[in-house]
Amino acid sequence: MNSKLKIAVIGAGYWGPNLARNFSASPEWDLVAICDLDRERAQTLADRAGGNPAVFTDVGELLAQTNLDAVAVATPARTHNGVVMAALRAGKHVLVEKPLADTHERGVAMVQEAAARGLTLMADHTYCYTPAVLKIREIIADGALGDLLFIDSVRINLGLVQPDVDVFWDLAPHDLSIIDFILPGGLRPSVVSAHGADPLGSGKSCIGYLTVPLAGNAIAHVHVNWLSPTKIRRMVIGGTLRTLVWDDLNPQQRLSVYDRGVDLTQQSVDGVDRASSMVSYRLGDTWSPALPEREALGVMASEFAASIRQARPARTDGEAALRVLAVLEAASRSLLISGAMAEVEVTPVPAEAASVAALVEARR
Repeated sequence: MNSKLKIAVIGAGYWGPNLARNFSASPEWDLVAICDLDRERAQTLADRAGGNPAVFTDVGELLAQTNLDAVAVATPARTHNGVVMAALRAGKHVLVEKPLADTHERGVAMVQEAAARGLTLMADHTYCYTPAVLKIREIIADGALGDLLFIDSVRINLGLVQPDVDVFWDLAPHDLSIIDFILPGGLRPSVVSAHGADPLGSGKSCIGYLTVPLAGNAIAHVHVNWLSPTKIRRMVIGGTLRTLVWDDLNPQQRLSVYDRGVDLTQQSVDGVDRASSMVSYRLGDTWSPALPEREALGVMASEFAASIRQARPARTDGEAALRVLAVLEAASRSLLISGAMAEVEVTPVPAEAASVAALVEARR
């Protein structure tokens, strides 16, 4: 397969133009169509993308095209299941914007359909393709941080208050997908706890705090907020050896690794002094890894093409997206019971998807 793969973007609203721009610029892809219910909006995007892609307002008519290898879906989450299932049944590989679906059950159906047809289903977890997150994954895999103790993530800014989802479903998928990507074995908690607030009276949480227990008594905490006048995108990952800080809004030094932390070696002392002497503090050097400058969406587009050509799961495939969905649904249940721990209910992966799951685990 040396020729370019042919792709269409479905959805010309907020995210569709970013996808169209990157697929149009990619050496692996040929952007052949734009589809949107609003023909004028679709035509405007087609004109901007260049290459004279065709314009469609009907998904069925688009999917009937025989010169189409794949589609990128950038429509509201509630429509993902219908659009993606139609595309898969038409024999197209699919990239879908986060979250994969509006329920875990529908997401499982999509993964099952893709696996049964031997097609690639990939989630556009964009942050997982940034140079910073790819480096974080490498640092953790190399054991440079030691055993993980905590992950603290803050994603706050002023707006945009969404009309159909709360702040957890809007912003937390970014943090959860990153945590799933960098953790060996992925994000697999049995319970989570979520607290939300709606000071605007909008009928949905505009401020949220999500607590996720991790293996080895570690913990992850995610703070999301639509109401902050300042924008913060920061993640702190603490380990037994070192602590990593990722500040996505600091292009001069996005990553910092601190050889500082807590020495957990217990000292041999007796009595009351023992409790106070069990923990000592270490202060060492700080270093900042060099990162290449490249757009994450361009890397994502290349990974989508590679997964199709090599007939392998993408790095952020349907399985990864299902793990994120399961946590989001558990967070919603926790909100209904005033922040009490809610079980993460994972629907068993259907038998026909087992081979995909095995490949994912082998890659990790």
